[in-house]
Amino acid sequence: MNYKIRYTKSYERRARKFLKQHPELKEQYRKTLKLLEVNPHHPSIHLHKLTGKFKDLYAVSINIRYRIVLHFIFKEDTIVPISVGSHNEVYGN
Repeated sequence: MNYKIRYTKSYERRARKFLKQHPELKEQYRKTLKLLEVNPHHPSIHLHKLTGKFKDLYAVSINIRYRIVLHFIFKEDTIVPISVGSHNEVYGN
């Protein structure tokens, strides 16, 4: 089953800023999104549910340092990216 990724305007702004700051990650970023659509449970993207104040969200890894935070809408098989960046950037630490 393929999932549909629904991009919000705020996420698109964050993604543009992220890719401008990290152009070397463009291919890894694209690969992560493609895998997310095809198989969100693919081991290389390390899908995991968050805890605490982010307990309704999930995250996937672009690489060891950077990740994408997501909201899954399971009824519609839709994934909504919320933020992208390092652990501190994404979680506001």
